Amino acid sequence: MNAPIDMRRLLPAWEKFSAESGIAPIRDEAHAVQMSQLLEALLSEAKGDERHPAMALADIVGDLIADYEAEHHPLREASGLEALAFLMAQHGLRQGDLPEIGSQGVVSEILAGKRELNIRQVRALSERFGVSAATFV
Repeated sequence: MNAPIDMRRLLPAWEKFSAESGIAPIRDEAHAVQMSQLLEALLSEAKGDERHPAMALADIVGDLIADYEAEHHPLREASGLEALAFLMAQHGLRQGDLPEIGSQGVVSEILAGKRELNIRQVRALSERFGVSAATFV
């Protein structure tokens, strides 16, 4: 059983920590930038070690940033074709580099919207890029 929280000790400690770190719900772009810089510093400090104490704080700061971004900068849904084109660009691929879909001509028709991906192609792309099959539907 946990001991009750002593609010007389907790709140002054929180106020001091929040004032020093700036950690609080993000209300504007300047604060969002500050929190992004703090997140980068925390991740740099942890050096990829998931057990580092900075990682728990990085999770909290990351959640605050994600909440702010979702509310103030929502992303629009991308179509399967847009996702495929994006992934191809990110991986430096050309139409002829996707034999799992078909020939360069088939890939060209798919990207032009003249042909739809079939379930075999969707599964192959999902495996190749390590994303959900729903990405391409």
